[in-house]
Amino acid sequence: VSKPTFEVLQKALEISRLSDGAFDITVGPLVDLYRSAAEANSVPSDNELAQARSKVGYKKLILDVNEMSVRFAVDGMKLDLGGIAKGYAIDKAVEAMQNAGAIGAMVDVGGDIRCFGTPPQGKDHWLIGLQDPTVGPDTIIPLKLVLSEAEGAGSSTDKLLLVLKLENTAIATSGDYRRFVLIGGKKYSHIIDTKTGCSSDELTSVTIISQNATVADALATAVSVMGAEKGLALIDAEPNTEAILVRERMDESKSESANTLTEYELIKTSGAKNFVE
Repeated sequence: VSKPTFEVLQKALEISRLSDGAFDITVGPLVDLYRSAAEANSVPSDNELAQARSKVGYKKLILDVNEMSVRFAVDGMKLDLGGIAKGYAIDKAVEAMQNAGAIGAMVDVGGDIRCFGTPPQGKDHWLIGLQDPTVGPDTIIPLKLVLSEAEGAGSSTDKLLLVLKLENTAIATSGDYRRFVLIGGKKYSHIIDTKTGCSSDELTSVTIISQNATVADALATAVSVMGAEKGLALIDAEPNTEAILVRERMDESKSESANTLTEYELIKTSGAKNFVE
């Protein structure tokens, strides 16, 4: 395979090992199964899930750095790079601009964002809006450059949970409110736990702030699968990495780490507050 493809696969396996398989690009057979199930409006059977899971597992993906080759340990495997390829593309775009002499820029690919250098219009930071997932799947964009109304903003700030200030940083959001399938009237997230074969639904939204977009993109998926407790433990162990999680409110209790919203609670790592405008 090409050098860029191999680099993406190497990074994907690194994050798979880091997250104990919560992030896994071999999820392709399960993704295909749920798409077919949605078309048939029928929940996958236990046998269908078992068959798909037998073709899944990052340890079954074999990379040969000398040959720049990729091999599958079992037949029927399929890779899905939806959780990391956008981030990698953003990092390569930033690299190209910096090599060309750009003094500052923001790259936004479907809500995954990386900023570097001098912000526009004399601002001190690049400002990014984290939107409220209750707005609805037809209108929400996970992350969006915050503009004033005079500049023609596409959405008002009352639809934002937070405004974040970034500097030489990447940010990515994964969530179940925009990309999902409906089977029998029930919503199934596009983010799938490969260990169970089930969609991940504990967290409504996961935003990761990191030094590069490749890592932010993949970790957002990993934490979505791991859930709040294990996910926060993973992010706390990673240097220069923060997380903002949104989940449906389970009870009326409040704590220092959870600010209860009308329908959701917002959970942040300790350093995330440094990025809130």
